[in-house]
Amino acid sequence: MIRALLFDLDGTLLHSDPLHFEVFADLFAERGRELTEAGYLSDIHGRHNLESFPELFPGEDAQALSNHKEARFRDKLGDGHAPMPGAEALMLRAKARGWRIAVVTNAPRDNAEAMLGATGLRAFAETLVIGDECARAKPDPEPYAVAMRAFGVPPQECIAFEDSPSGMRAAAASGAHTVGILSSGLSADQLRAAGAQTVIRDYTDPALEELLARLE
Repeated sequence: MIRALLFDLDGTLLHSDPLHFEVFADLFAERGRELTEAGYLSDIHGRHNLESFPELFPGEDAQALSNHKEARFRDKLGDGHAPMPGAEALMLRAKARGWRIAVVTNAPRDNAEAMLGATGLRAFAETLVIGDECARAKPDPEPYAVAMRAFGVPPQECIAFEDSPSGMRAAAASGAHTVGILSSGLSADQLRAAGAQTVIRDYTDPALEELLARLE
C-alpha cells in the first residue's frame, strides 16, 4: 500500500544543480580557485552547507557564507522554472488517490519556498520539512521521520525520492521505499550503493509506473 510520497527538492523536483554549481564556481573563482563538475559532485552535492563549508572555505564564517551563497542562488533562480518532467502529473495522481505529499529538504526554508513557488508545486506539498529545523538534518533519517510522524504513516507505506547519496542514505535509513533520480550526473550504481531500491530517469520513466502499480 502507498499512503505517502516524500520528495527531496534540489535535483529531485527541480533541476537546480546547474544554478548551485554556478554560484559555487563563482565563490571559488573569487578566492582564486577553480571548481570542476567532478569536484562539485564529490565534495558539495547533497551535503549540508555547514558540514561542507568548513572544509571548502577554511577560516571563514560558515553560516554567514552559507547565507550569502543561498541568497545568490535565489537571485539566479528567478520566478519561473519547469519542474522535473512528470512531477506535477505524479502529484496530481497522488491527490486523486489520497496519498499524502511532503517535501523533505536540507535547503533553507527561503530557498525551498522559492523553488516550490518557481515550479508551481507549492500547493501540492502538505508538509515542508526543513533539515535545519529538525533535531538532525540529512544524511540522518530524522527529516523523513518527521514527515512520517506528521502524516501518521509508517515507513513501509511511504516512497521517498532522492538524487544524492547523502539524501538517499537518509531515505533508506528511514525505512521508506527509496527511488533514485538520475538528474545530477551520478550513475544508477552510485545511487543503488547509497540505498536506492529503484532508479528512474525522471517521473515519466516506465520503471516508476511499474513500481507504483506493484506497490498499489
